[in-house]
Amino acid sequence: MKGVCVILDSQESRPCRFVDFCAKLLMMEKSTRRLELIIVSLFRVLSESGLIKAVGDCAIFLINHSGKNMSVEQIMKSMDRIEADLNSFTSNSKSELENIGNQQRDLAHRLAKLERYETGKPVVDWAEQVIENAAFNDFLSGNRGKAKFEVKNNTLTGSDTTVAPDRRPGVVPGATTPLTVESLFEHVPTESNAVEFMRENVFTNGAAEAAEGATKSESSLTWSLVNVPVSTVAHWIKITKQLMEDHVALAAYVNNRLAYGVNRRVETQLVTGNGTAPNIGGLLKSGNYTVHAYTDAMLGSGLKKHKLLRMVVADLKASGYTPSAILLNPSDWLLFEMDMINQTAASLTVSDLANGFPLQLFGVPVIESIGVTADTFAILDAAQTGRIYDRQEVTVEFSESDSDNFVKNLITVRAERRLALAIDQPAAIRGGDLTPA
Repeated sequence: MKGVCVILDSQESRPCRFVDFCAKLLMMEKSTRRLELIIVSLFRVLSESGLIKAVGDCAIFLINHSGKNMSVEQIMKSMDRIEADLNSFTSNSKSELENIGNQQRDLAHRLAKLERYETGKPVVDWAEQVIENAAFNDFLSGNRGKAKFEVKNNTLTGSDTTVAPDRRPGVVPGATTPLTVESLFEHVPTESNAVEFMRENVFTNGAAEAAEGATKSESSLTWSLVNVPVSTVAHWIKITKQLMEDHVALAAYVNNRLAYGVNRRVETQLVTGNGTAPNIGGLLKSGNYTVHAYTDAMLGSGLKKHKLLRMVVADLKASGYTPSAILLNPSDWLLFEMDMINQTAASLTVSDLANGFPLQLFGVPVIESIGVTADTFAILDAAQTGRIYDRQEVTVEFSESDSDNFVKNLITVRAERRLALAIDQPAAIRGGDLTPA
């Protein structure tokens, strides 16, 4: 029945009509105005829950249950007051609901801006143009029946011309190989373009016991002056000025990548640099290390590479040095592991297969380095081998004053480092071919 609400009688625990419920209120409440307020309050609750949509129940109640207590004129006045209260309630509710809707749209607008800021999307997108459009807001508020407005297509990026791609922040980096050799050495700053030092050549120890009054033994010591020039390792790349200004994260990535490229080249030069200007004189440069003298015939059969390294470790110790690192190319360390798997299979454990073999041979740590040429090696006492002199750490610079950069809106980015490797004691390094003839 339209306009009639059924509620639950709390005393009899059974449904009853709204008008019957109001009749019970009449018996308990004799003040007409207070009764009107009770009915209006109840009507608000029921209308909010969608259980009643008109004041028909109120009218039925007042007419059917007024009895002798109310005249027709009083009933009509009461109805007028009830309807006025309800109209006021409806008007206020509508205003409050509109206010809530506006707040929700404002929050959605702010959230969209925050998401775009975090993901690097453009400042204005389609959704924001719709939310901020006056015609759209008039349509939402009920001031017009339809809305038509233009949305500018200025937010699509990428290869898809119909749906804006989900652009993720940052840059997916390329591969970066661990750089390990440089950390073995002490670093000393220098302000010159070359480093000079005195190096011992030959020390003949003639110390011996002497009888009283006898002539004492003589020793000899020779040395030479060594001059090591500071080398420069650098490279550059060109990027657009717009990229530098509009994509800060990408520009920063370019800088970091250039710096990595310099240090990766330094890693190789520290081991195999031939010392011919402008190259660094590396650990395995002729004259910077002691070449092992072992041949294939001296290594017997089986695990020859292992035997060779064990002999060289012993030679270093016999010369008064403490081996602190074995430098190998990663591909050669693989061969060492395969030899151990193939020829010592009976002694392998589950732990060996699960965790791999420790990077260590005969008590000396193994350092895998891309700077070491395959099938060669070096074993050294890093503390006595030498040191790195730093003239300039990796520096990244930008310039528009390069070639035609200015007229093309280009920027040259250059990464550069200056350093020298000074080998103090060539006898503290032993190495050479890993598979000698």
